[in-house]
Amino acid sequence: MEIMPSCNISALDAYVPSSTNPWDANKVNHVFRRLGFGATKSDVDQALTQSPSELVDTMIDGALAAPLFPEPSWANFSYNDYIAAGLDFDEETQNNHNEIRLDAINGFFDQSFRGKMILFWSNHFVTELNQYHCSSYLYKYYNMLQRNILGNFQDFVREVGVNEAMLLYLNGFENGLYGLNENYSRELYELFTLGENNGYTQEDIVETAKALTGYNHWSDDWCSSIYFIEPGQPNSTFINENKTIFGRVGNWGYDDVITILFEEKAPLIAGFICKKLYTYFVSVNVNEDVVAEMTTAFQVDWNIETLLRTLFKSEHFFDERAIGTQLKSPYELILQYLKVGDFTIDDEQKMIIHYFTDAIGQRFLDPPNVAGWQGDQFWINSSTLTGRWQIIEYYVWYVWNNQREELRTLAIDSSNNSSDPYVVAKSVVDRFVPKELYSATDYDNATDVFKANIPQNYYDDGQWDLYWDQVPYQVVLLLLHLAKMPELQIN
Repeated sequence: MEIMPSCNISALDAYVPSSTNPWDANKVNHVFRRLGFGATKSDVDQALTQSPSELVDTMIDGALAAPLFPEPSWANFSYNDYIAAGLDFDEETQNNHNEIRLDAINGFFDQSFRGKMILFWSNHFVTELNQYHCSSYLYKYYNMLQRNILGNFQDFVREVGVNEAMLLYLNGFENGLYGLNENYSRELYELFTLGENNGYTQEDIVETAKALTGYNHWSDDWCSSIYFIEPGQPNSTFINENKTIFGRVGNWGYDDVITILFEEKAPLIAGFICKKLYTYFVSVNVNEDVVAEMTTAFQVDWNIETLLRTLFKSEHFFDERAIGTQLKSPYELILQYLKVGDFTIDDEQKMIIHYFTDAIGQRFLDPPNVAGWQGDQFWINSSTLTGRWQIIEYYVWYVWNNQREELRTLAIDSSNNSSDPYVVAKSVVDRFVPKELYSATDYDNATDVFKANIPQNYYDDGQWDLYWDQVPYQVVLLLLHLAKMPELQIN
């Protein structure tokens, strides 16, 4: 599918509200949708007391201050440790993985921006959990993501390649003196830093693979630490000879590769990463001038936090043409629905979210291949669209069966307790969509659904209000109608 150029021509200069371009609920919701997974009405009201810059800072500062997942008792368990303790390896591994999944989903609700960044980086530095199936490796990978999401990108790249999950997934543990494996060196350039066919040759890949050798040693058995033995020491598997990488000759090792890469290819790396961040947070239709400006700034110090603060506070990010221009990922669809509705769910239902997202194409920490999820229009096809409708319908009925009065609260809060069914229906719909519906007829249709089978004279005479017994069910009908609106799929 051809990507069209961006029609958003606003600059990276800081957005300053004005009478013609006001700071309003629409823009606040835009921040919460893009930097997180939506917001309750009270969140939006609170945010309106802040400036745009203050709100962005609050969300980023919250991500930086959020506590790491506590180191679990099994953080360094190998397969043999489970067996020695009389534990079933597969059963315990699944339980451990679910601990991290629950932590992640709680973070998506409570520290939305960090969750959004974890999803981004786990889809950039891809590993597939089903390929290595090891709790200790998963913990170290997840911990690495949490620590580095807004840090120094060069440091991040340096750490990724020796992470056990990555060493297993891209075969670094098999790359040594007695057998060269190019998988990681190829993806380091093609997917992680430079982009496909962008500034490297096949010879660079081969020579880099030689420099990355030696991480072939296990401290115990499966799931134990993988480590490097220095050349000259017994059992070292490092290829101890000169290599030529990007024209530079030396007996290069792992750290040298990262240093040379960032010294020789800084503009290409910065451009590749900035474009990827832009498409994730702004639009798949890229403004090349804005990305070029981001690129120039990023390669100065590789600070992800600084780069994103500038982008998120900009006129470009807040331009009306940036709002409602993406298709929601599965996590965005489900979490936004629950957060915007301010619906209460327990831990069991939170875990079910992971299974629902998997069913419609996004399995947490388990992308389909090393290239990751392609996102945007690739999220939706004839199969996943039906699944998206059904998942929202599931949660509509879940709230009806378990937290029924929250449906009434949604209507009251959205409409300021209006007794006009049109105002109520429109206000509820507008809470969930980034832009107003296409036509007045669309709102009329939503109103007709909401009015249900209550005789018209009850509305005309002012007898009906939001405290009627039937109101929660009326909201159910409206939300079931909303579930199939195309606008609900837009971010």
